[in-house]
Amino acid sequence: MSKLPPVEKLSLGIRKSVRDDWDAKKEGIETKISEILGVAWTIEVDPKQIYAYSDSSSFAKENLGACLHDYFDSASRRLADFKETYGEDGVQELNTICHAHVMTMDLDEQKRFTYCGADVVDGQLRLLFAPNNLGVNIASCLDQPFLMDALNNAPAPEGTQMSYTARTGIRQGYDPKIEEIRARVAELVAKPDIKLNPNFEENFAKLLEESKVKKTGLGKDWQEYFGDWTRRYFAGLVSQLEWQKFEDDELLQEGFNDVIDKGEIVFRVVDKLKSGS
Repeated sequence: MSKLPPVEKLSLGIRKSVRDDWDAKKEGIETKISEILGVAWTIEVDPKQIYAYSDSSSFAKENLGACLHDYFDSASRRLADFKETYGEDGVQELNTICHAHVMTMDLDEQKRFTYCGADVVDGQLRLLFAPNNLGVNIASCLDQPFLMDALNNAPAPEGTQMSYTARTGIRQGYDPKIEEIRARVAELVAKPDIKLNPNFEENFAKLLEESKVKKTGLGKDWQEYFGDWTRRYFAGLVSQLEWQKFEDDELLQEGFNDVIDKGEIVFRVVDKLKSGS
């Protein structure tokens, strides 16, 4: 569905609704969003443009100001939930992806959502409503699945091709625990400066390619667990070294370090393992 042109003029009653229920409260919502996200955000929305779709919504048609308020006020609450779940690092990356620090509202021209959703365009976070569903499921535009998809589908920050979900999985499932694992490996092989290389970018590209294969065995939620799975492989290495009693065997330690002469253990996703591997 193509966009409709904005209405030329709002009636007095609708203008009053916009003035009392939206204009008077907009700044408060902007302040709330800015406090949640830690930087100044603004809201940009054209009531005349939104009202062009109000024939499908008695709420919007009769109470446009309240309708706009509910969309953005609900969005602020979903962002608070997001911050609680993903913390300051998640918020920082959201601010980087949505670099314009603007929230707006628009028609879902591509008909991606049944009722509502979100995307990121030109660094703006857009609340989207489906054609003929303005005012329906107002509180759900930034529900976690919609917001995560919006962040995943936005251009990634410079220096990475990994999705937001994968990067979040690394921050939560890998980064906090990997140094403890590395230190234990270092003890077991008697090499204090041993390095663990997760090879994230290459492995992500490999798994992303596999995820597009028909009847793949890769789960749909693989990106969410990307960091945790990688950590578990290195934890498995610790278990194997302990089981083989490396810590108390100088010959095993010497043999290991002779072979791993670069002092680095790399995790790779490969097409096929050699027989017996």
